[in-house]
Amino acid sequence: MAREVRNITVTPEEAGQKIVAFIARRLGETVPQSAVMRWIRTGQVRLDGGRTRPFVRVAEGQAVRLPPCELREIPAQAAGCLPPFPVIYEDDALVAVDKPSGLPVHPGSGWADSVQTRLEAAYPGASFAPTPAHRLDRDTTGILLIAKTFEKLSELHQFFRDKSIGKEYLAWVAGRFPGQSGCFQLLEDNLEKKGPPGRERMHTGSGKQALSEAFILRAGDGASLLRLRILTGRTHQIRAQLAARGHPLIGDRKYGGPPGTIMLHAWRVTLPDLILAWPPSWSGQWAAPGELLEMR
Repeated sequence: MAREVRNITVTPEEAGQKIVAFIARRLGETVPQSAVMRWIRTGQVRLDGGRTRPFVRVAEGQAVRLPPCELREIPAQAAGCLPPFPVIYEDDALVAVDKPSGLPVHPGSGWADSVQTRLEAAYPGASFAPTPAHRLDRDTTGILLIAKTFEKLSELHQFFRDKSIGKEYLAWVAGRFPGQSGCFQLLEDNLEKKGPPGRERMHTGSGKQALSEAFILRAGDGASLLRLRILTGRTHQIRAQLAARGHPLIGDRKYGGPPGTIMLHAWRVTLPDLILAWPPSWSGQWAAPGELLEMR
């Protein structure tokens, strides 16, 4: 526990955040948000020497005074014990990684290892901890966008709200998907979460609209390879829509799929000024031929 008042300078990567969020990111989980709010309310936090309010946005170069507290530290295990993941693209504000199967985006109950944990190991001492801008299910592989600055994180969130980001997946599903190779289908449903706590599933029939586009890359009697573009961002959208049509993902036992590894990969992301593509590491009968992926 630090015994002295600290003065922290806002870096370019942190600029634009509300001061309560700025402090929370700097402290991590070492101090509850209620304590941060109390510090601000009682004047223990100062911005450029003056009192402030919780939702004032900080600018580059401003000085934030903090009372004695414990700053966030990178967990010891992160230093060299957690394997990195492939970096697909990186610049000063953005990094895109290939998320492996079985790794959650954020740590949670029973899951200390996560994308966020490994990012802290890969960028030790970063004033703005690189932050995932969206989520992939734990067993889904593929492209995950990471913001290295608050400005880029805000921009990506706005892109998602405006539907300015295109997301495409590859999926192996059970059975022969109706139609011939090269055919296109619009999948339209309403989805709603139902079930007892801990066993909830998305069901079709009522709830919020879910729209996806499905392109048949390979239709087989035992399994079919699809290229999917999601037009809405509902929980488990692809999994629920495919299961409702009698073609659950290979490996998706939650939605009635046959045993095995879940065969769902986020392979292509289209931003207003950047297109990223990364093929899955599937092999053998599940390999996705490169020429099929070039179909528009």
